[in-house]
Amino acid sequence: MHILITGGAGFIGSHTADALLERGEQVRVLDSLEPPIHQGAPPEYMSSDIEFITGDVRDRVAMSRALDGVDAVIHLAAYQDYLPDFSHFFQVNSVSTALLYELIVEHHYPIRKIVIASSQAAYGEGPYDCPEHGRIWPNGRTLEQLSQGQWELLCPSCGAALTSILADETTINPGNSYAISKHSQEAIGFTLGRRYQIPTTAFRYSIVQGPRQSFSNAYSGACRIFCMRMHFGQSPMVYEDGGQLRDYVNINDVVRANLLALDQPATDGEVFNVGGGKAVSVSEFAQAVINIFGKRSEPDIPGKFRFGDTRHIISDISKLKRLGWRPAFTIQDNIQSYITWLREQPGLMDFSLEADKTMESMQVVRQALKT
Repeated sequence: MHILITGGAGFIGSHTADALLERGEQVRVLDSLEPPIHQGAPPEYMSSDIEFITGDVRDRVAMSRALDGVDAVIHLAAYQDYLPDFSHFFQVNSVSTALLYELIVEHHYPIRKIVIASSQAAYGEGPYDCPEHGRIWPNGRTLEQLSQGQWELLCPSCGAALTSILADETTINPGNSYAISKHSQEAIGFTLGRRYQIPTTAFRYSIVQGPRQSFSNAYSGACRIFCMRMHFGQSPMVYEDGGQLRDYVNINDVVRANLLALDQPATDGEVFNVGGGKAVSVSEFAQAVINIFGKRSEPDIPGKFRFGDTRHIISDISKLKRLGWRPAFTIQDNIQSYITWLREQPGLMDFSLEADKTMESMQVVRQALKT
């Protein structure tokens, strides 16, 4: 097959490209190489066997050129951050997806499969159980609640403590611009895919971890943030009280899911969670980073919070497992592989303090009045 990967110079895209080349596929990449993730040129880890097109996924000419002659598209190009530039999420994520289908229909490109990268973020806070009111999907926590250091969600009807449960693919409740834009990509893909008979699969990735994950932007996940701080002699800084539950998935497991979608017609018209299958608290993850670095330290918990963060979200991966996929790596594997890669980077700079300042100046990160 001849496969186009949008955003293919990035973390997930480059690993997916490597795996496709390994099994003999022809790979084309479209990437805008925008800072701070990239420095205007394809990264050194990109294989010379990849046909590389520098261009924006919102540009008709670049997208048309990229689509010409390919059999399938893995659409990974996206804007993600915590910064309050709300419209940019939709300009990049939603518009590019609509343009992808528009050009396929307009030019009659014989695309046999599109794989859309969605996100676990589409669930927002996800489902919870209330002892009196049963299953609920609560809205996000208010600024007033977070400012008072009241981290856990309570039932909006009775005020009882809620228990987080696994989020399957049936109900979404996006709580920020990024999440809404990712869900819109799914809706665009499935609606237009059905109408014009373009087989489409969407994957809601949990927190993906591994080598090549950018260390130069404000938002790229706990593994990057904690490892960078430890590498430069600082303890991992944990938001809230560290009790937030997440599930983390290894990049190699994500790549296997992407390839499975190309091979399995059973994925057509379906959305799947791609996660780690295990709930891990943020404090537990931070301690795992400390242990793998071999340091005697504890996480720094200053009572700060990111406004818009979910408290708990863990994906139910049983649907994808029924097709034979399952996660094969642990968080320790994720951390070790990232540290190994980090230590190999020449001229590495500590971006964490600059990222912290940026998010605090834009009031994305705030200090709770009470903890």
